[in-house]
Formats: sequence, structure tokens, C-alpha cells
Amino acid sequence: MSLKRIALALASCCLMAQAQAVTEIQWWHAMTGPLNDKVNEIANRFNASQHDYKVVPVFKGNYDETLAAGIAAYRAGNAPHILQVFEVGTATMMNAKGAIRPVATVMKDAGEAFDPKSYIPAVMGYYTSASGEMLSFPFNSSTTVFYYNRDAFKAAGLDENKPPKTWPELFADAQKLKESGSKCAYTTDWQGWVHLESFSAWHNTLYATKDNGFGGTDARLVFNGPVQVRHIANLQKLAQEGMFVYGGRKSESQAKFYSSECAMFTGSSASLASIRQNAKFKFGVATLPYYPDVKDAPQNTIIGGASLWVLNGHKADEYKGVAKFFSFLSRTDVQADWHQFSGYLPLTLAAYQLTKQSGFYERNPGADVSVQQMVVKTTSKSRGVRLGNLPQIRTIVDEELEAVWAGKKSAKEALDAAVARGNEQLVQFQKTVRN
Repeated sequence: MSLKRIALALASCCLMAQAQAVTEIQWWHAMTGPLNDKVNEIANRFNASQHDYKVVPVFKGNYDETLAAGIAAYRAGNAPHILQVFEVGTATMMNAKGAIRPVATVMKDAGEAFDPKSYIPAVMGYYTSASGEMLSFPFNSSTTVFYYNRDAFKAAGLDENKPPKTWPELFADAQKLKESGSKCAYTTDWQGWVHLESFSAWHNTLYATKDNGFGGTDARLVFNGPVQVRHIANLQKLAQEGMFVYGGRKSESQAKFYSSECAMFTGSSASLASIRQNAKFKFGVATLPYYPDVKDAPQNTIIGGASLWVLNGHKADEYKGVAKFFSFLSRTDVQADWHQFSGYLPLTLAAYQLTKQSGFYERNPGADVSVQQMVVKTTSKSRGVRLGNLPQIRTIVDEELEAVWAGKKSAKEALDAAVARGNEQLVQFQKTVRN
């Protein structure tokens, strides 16, 4: 064999050995379209930054499907290292005994620096246990914000630079928009999240007992209080007068906004990128309206989106790779880039400052509204909602609210029914945890 062939053979062996030495980290997620591409880009950047670990992102369907796939894989003994779980699945993951490894533990065991206080308080608090241990890694967090069509406001004789700050102001603006010819003055995405969960926190009012579930699995729903009933009754009246149009349970209504059908819209801050891409008119982004006569309002909104959970059953070196990847995701430049691309919150205050200094918010007005709503110190009533079987409870809420919009039930009747039916779900979850 020639010297050249020997050299090539040795090089080939070295490359094979190096490839074999790379430890793979499976990351199951629910990101679609451009967000899926961005997830792949982030993983590729991490993989190129070192040679010991390779993060492999795998799309597993929507949030519900991804959670179900992760649970099934864990029970079968082949769980991924990292599982993206939407925020309503947090209580389920927390109570999955033996299935999860707290992110704080993963980082500590690997010797990686990790400071939960560097995250926006409302985000950090949601994924932290009562003992102060951070359980999952924040990744894509959003919150509810208010969007409005500046052109429609101007046509209605409204000041396009003064969006409604309160619900009474919104109702008055809706009337003027209707009179000017708007087919739909107002619509909303994620009605239960926006108008009950986040609405309650924004008004510093409990959604459920036990500090909205943070204090134990024996929490019970109480979102049929006077403040919530009044609000849903007001929206029902708006619907009856043709000014509020219901578009669907999830994110279907944003199309009604960016198509110019509806002039005002409440939805996820992560809708900003889609609206920016599709709207053919000038639009504005503002904080959620509130009722000025409610004490302590406005407080802070709560998060949506998802976090990354580490599952048990893997080797120590693999967890070290997970920790290295989380350290990479925590980098200010990575966080800022993800925020600016996706419309999700900048999860760290440093990423927010970097984005601000870059002039991004000046070039993209409204992109910082979500941060303004979340940097407020949370209270026991506004920390968030952490309940078992929350996806099922949201479905119940959707059914009852749809009866309100259709005029089949009053706001009080629907919310009372939703609370009663939802509490049955909480009782079932509590029994499961005990067993």
C-alpha cells in the first residue's frame, strides 16, 4: 500500500472514530414551518460550535401529539433527552413521578453556570417549584397582547396613536368602527387563555384556588367570579350587536385581523411575525385592555408557549450534553436572535437589552409590548395557571363560551358550568397523582 493510501486510511479511521465519539441528544419538538427551520438552524449552530455532542431535533406533531409521544416513549424505555411541552402540560410533567430530571439539577451536575434570576420573573416563576428549583428550561414563551388596524381607526375618526387602554374604551371604539363600516370591530384567539386565564392575572384575580394551582393539586376553579362574569357578559353584548366576531378556539382569528375583516384583535405576541408578513395595512400593538375600577389592575399577563423538559433514563455524559446545549440556548445573542425572529418573548433581561440597543424595537414598533406586560413582579394571583388536566379544562371552557357567543347561555350560567365541569377534571387528576 502506498504512503498516500496509508495516510488516507488513517485519516478515514480518525474521522470514523471522531464520529463514533459524538454523543447524540434527541430533541422532540412541536415547531412547524419557519419555526421548525429555525429550530434546525439553532441545533446546527450548537453542533458546529463543539465536537462532542450532536443535538438532533425531531418534529413530533402539534403540542398535544408531542406530549403524548414523549410519554409513550418514556414508558417504552426509549424517551428523548429533551421534550418540548406546552405550558398547559406543566402540571402533568411536574407530577410525572420519576420521569423528569429538573433542569437545575442537570445544569448543576454538569458544572454549567445557570442563573434562574436572569430570566424574566414571570417566565422563571412559572417553571419553578415551590422549593425554588427550576424544573424545565424556558424556550418559547409568549403572552397575550392587543393588535389594532391603524388605517381602520383613522377611517373611523379615531386617533391611530391612541389604542384603547381599557375595556370601556375598546367598547366605545368598537361602536365607532361599526358605524364607519367595519364588518367586525373585534375578535380574539385562544378565548380561554386570553379572556379568563390571562384576564384574571391581568386583574390580579384568582382563576383557581391554591394560588392558581401552584399551592397544590387540590386546587379548584373559581373563574366564575364577578369580574370574569362581567367581562364575558360584556363580550356577549358586543357579539349580539355584531361588533365581536368569534373565529375559533385556537389561532384561527388572527387571519380575520390581517385580512382587514376585524379591526381589533387580542392574541399571542408570537402572532406578530405572521401579522407583519400578511397585513397590507398599518397596524399597532398595545397592552391588553383592563377594567380601571378593578383594584390592582393591570398587574401582569401570563405566559403561553412551551418549555424544554429533560427526561430520565439516560447516561451521565448525555445529560452533560443536554446541559451544554442549554448553556448555548442561554447565550444572549442566541436568545435575542430567537426573539427577534419568532416574536416569542426574549426570555432573559440581557437578550431584551441587546435587542433594544440594536434598534430592533424602533424598526418594529410593538415588538416590546409583551416584555412590558411581563417584567412586572408577579403576585400569588398573577404568577400563572398550573393545573392538572388543563388541556381538558380549556376544551370545556371553549364549549361553554361558544354557548355564550351563540346566545344559548348567559355569562354566569356558562362560567358556573365550566367551573363545575372543570373541577371534575381536577378531582380526577388529583386521584391520579395520589395513586
